[in-house]
Amino acid sequence: MFFSRLPSSGFAVVIGLASFACSGQSDALPDASSLTDPAAAGLPNPTSQVVLEWGPLPDNRIWGSTAGVDIDPHDGNVWAYDRCGASALGGGCAENLVDPVLKFDRNTGDVLTSFGAGEFDLPHGIHLDSDGNVWIVDMTGHHLIKFSPTGDVLLRLGTRGEPGNDSEHFNQPNDVITAPDGSIFVADGHEGQSMLTDENPAVTEGATGRIMKFSSDGTFIKEWGQIGTEIGNFRTPHALEMDSQGRLFVADRGNHRIQIFDQDGNYLDSYEQFSRISGLFITDDDMLYAIDSETNPNNHPGWTTGIRIGHAAEDRVTAFVPPHEIDSRDTGVAGEGVAVDADGNIYAAEGPISRATAGGGLTKYVK
Repeated sequence: MFFSRLPSSGFAVVIGLASFACSGQSDALPDASSLTDPAAAGLPNPTSQVVLEWGPLPDNRIWGSTAGVDIDPHDGNVWAYDRCGASALGGGCAENLVDPVLKFDRNTGDVLTSFGAGEFDLPHGIHLDSDGNVWIVDMTGHHLIKFSPTGDVLLRLGTRGEPGNDSEHFNQPNDVITAPDGSIFVADGHEGQSMLTDENPAVTEGATGRIMKFSSDGTFIKEWGQIGTEIGNFRTPHALEMDSQGRLFVADRGNHRIQIFDQDGNYLDSYEQFSRISGLFITDDDMLYAIDSETNPNNHPGWTTGIRIGHAAEDRVTAFVPPHEIDSRDTGVAGEGVAVDADGNIYAAEGPISRATAGGGLTKYVK
């Protein structure tokens, strides 16, 4: 049996786990004005080769954009979704009724299975649970579906086409993850990063920035967070991951930080060295991979896109995978989703900003 989160040992990191801190005493966002990008320090790149256009689609289909990739916990192969040829955030899968959910052989890139035609408007988050079930959230469709590994629908949450901010609805959900006990966590609220800016200082009525928790059968348990910059609030909780201790990592993209919580929603810590994060992945040995697809001189001056890597026990970046170079963008372009296989190879899911430069929906960075 293969496992999806095996140690990645291409570079040495020695960290005393006893130094792990739960520094949740402040109610205010720490001053980030003095932060500098650790990627500018010449960090090692643990990969040796970039394979563009990895994972061609069936029937000569053209990849649209994506933001989601994960690893099968049983055979170690790669799952991702395609937005059915659409390159931006306008949908695609409601009109082009092809299978958006695909499983790829991690060695050859061949498609092993696919399903989900007609079920989504804009797939946005993907999660493989410990049983190999495939969870997909639909951002503009405002719902999520749990599939079996062969594509049978096992659970639905939310109502397609009905946004809302109560316990039975989602409003632009971004990602989903399950805990070892089967509890379901959903990151809800994509548009929050465009609010509380000089151009848009107000919060749109009904908009969300929250984490929702459900039991394994989909019964609502609780939620926490709202759109804001304070600790425990979010401006687009774009991705979710858990470490070996069961701590929930939230990519609070608009606030340029990771926030960490226990599974009851209690705040534990914040990391700010991993940049403006679109996607997260944590291996079994607690190596944290954070991919930044959005940084530019206007929203995050002095930083660059790319994949920052460090141990989940502390806010310290120890390695960096550079972005794709592009003449029109000094910061480069990088994908939105990230996953790491048993051999330490990294897979990036190319989003609307990077898809054209990358050439395909998935890029493989070979260890």
